[in-house]
Amino acid sequence: MSTYKALVGKKIKSVSSDPSDSADGQMWYNTTTQSLRGLAIIEAWSAASNTNTAKQRSGGCGTQTAGLNCGGFAAPPGTEANNGTEEYNGSGWSNAPNLNTARGNTKLVGIQTAGVFFGQGGGGQTQSGVTEEYNGTAWTTVNPMANAINYRSGCGVETALLASGGNVPGTNRSNLNEEYDGTNWTTGGALPQKQSSNGQAGTQTAAINSFGYTNSPVPGNSGDALNTISLEYDGSSWTAGPNGNGVVELTGYAMGSGTQTDAIFAGAPSTNSCKYDGTNFSVGPALAVAQDSASHGSTSASATWIAKGSPVPSVGDRVQEFNRSTSSVTAAAWASGGNLNTARDEGASSQNGLQTAALYFGGYASDPASNATEQYDGSSWTNKNSLNTARYSGAGAGTTTAALYSGGFSNPSTRQSAVEEWDGTNWATQPNSLSTGRNNCGGCGTQTAGLVYGGDEPADSDKTELYNGTSWTNGGALSTARSHVMGGVGISTAAICVGGKTPGSSYVATTEEYGGSSWTSGGNLLTGTENGGGAGTATDAIIFGGNIGPGTPNYTAVTQGYDGTAFSTRPSMATSRVYVSGTGTSTAGLAFGGNSHPTYTTATEEFTGETTTANIETFTTS
Repeated sequence: MSTYKALVGKKIKSVSSDPSDSADGQMWYNTTTQSLRGLAIIEAWSAASNTNTAKQRSGGCGTQTAGLNCGGFAAPPGTEANNGTEEYNGSGWSNAPNLNTARGNTKLVGIQTAGVFFGQGGGGQTQSGVTEEYNGTAWTTVNPMANAINYRSGCGVETALLASGGNVPGTNRSNLNEEYDGTNWTTGGALPQKQSSNGQAGTQTAAINSFGYTNSPVPGNSGDALNTISLEYDGSSWTAGPNGNGVVELTGYAMGSGTQTDAIFAGAPSTNSCKYDGTNFSVGPALAVAQDSASHGSTSASATWIAKGSPVPSVGDRVQEFNRSTSSVTAAAWASGGNLNTARDEGASSQNGLQTAALYFGGYASDPASNATEQYDGSSWTNKNSLNTARYSGAGAGTTTAALYSGGFSNPSTRQSAVEEWDGTNWATQPNSLSTGRNNCGGCGTQTAGLVYGGDEPADSDKTELYNGTSWTNGGALSTARSHVMGGVGISTAAICVGGKTPGSSYVATTEEYGGSSWTSGGNLLTGTENGGGAGTATDAIIFGGNIGPGTPNYTAVTQGYDGTAFSTRPSMATSRVYVSGTGTSTAGLAFGGNSHPTYTTATEEFTGETTTANIETFTTS
């Protein structure tokens, strides 16, 4: 069989769990799942709902689900200034109140209900610094910029806005920088070069500016030289950085969205886009369609939009959205929960309970047997009404409002066949008991569909019994008689019997699977273990704690996951313990009580499974 190294010529890491970072392009071999895996960040531009009016060089701001677009020119080459406003809800555009002054070659900054539209000029318009604010209902003309200017870059919010560069009458491009505080415009730190039509993203105190043009003439293109640097602003001064146009060329009326350390730029008469990570520029995904002189919205580099640009070289109503789907892997882990009120082991649980709704009943705390009942709400345990018969090492099933307790061991050294039902408040002894008194047995299911299997009678038992809420019937016998099994996992028609002890005190690793009438062999534990806990289903379970050897207490905190075929390692509990109880799911499990030698414990631990986004891919042979 060919290996990845043989095929590709490179080595690949072998790790026991998927990485926790989201770096694009990683590949690794997961030794736990025994699979070759890789991670990809998915980025793409896609067509969105068109605006109601075709135009270019308008202003845009807001988000993909709450966008705002206004102004611009309704006819090429931009001689008809427009005062129209439209709002975007994520699926379509609707007309909103008009601007007080129709104009284009301007900039719009902010959100749908708090936008600032500033500047004017070009297309037959006289340059000016007219400024209007939008509150979601109407436009209000406010204090103008200090300088008459158009083709500016802008970013920020209504009360902390940054406007940079642009064209000023008589001097072509400008290095002016102005800041708006929601009332007045003031002069900020000057740009180190004259420029216009640049893309800008970030905030008033942390901005990134790149692309567009500078005032450095080049032969055959009077006054129009591509910008060859990027600039970062810290609230007072600009620092030169790498050349975005050297990576991907963006010229006419470039747009920028995001932050100073995570930005996306577009807006050339092409399908080009470019990304910035705070240090370097890189090629971004291609636009769905070439778009020029576009407006834009969003302060997010992961979800933005551009609108109203050309279908080059004319005006247009086209809207495109950019989305980034980042991958993340959160490792599985145990965390401390609220302590039990009474330390004890060999108790039973509502095996079909939840991490936020569990019941723990009976148990053993030195001597005698306990009749205590406690309920967990996700943070703390509360004492509830007691069992009618104090006992330990029986089989639990059900939920916090409908639990079942069968069998067990009571004082003085009596095996019980008694069955009790919990209604959320009280326990009631049922008239129909198990056919045989037994302890150290496994149990799962519900109050009206319960399952009890194995245990001591006193010999290790292969017996299975089914409960229908009224009476017990025989189920199929286990292939291997055993007691001290690892918790109870599943329902009466789909359960697993894991580990335990067989005659002769052998600790076993074997698993048997129950389908409602008979048991069949399943995957083996990594180590023979008895008296641990379990949670989940027959095909998606976690098994934890227990005793892995005779003699000196050899208690373990090891957790293993079962996928219906095989066991694999999961993060260990903080506390090694035997006779631990459990409930919940494989990704939200609960472990509580038990014996940590030499003392009984009140410790509760909560398990959170690994979470992985859809961009973690497992590679298979094709």
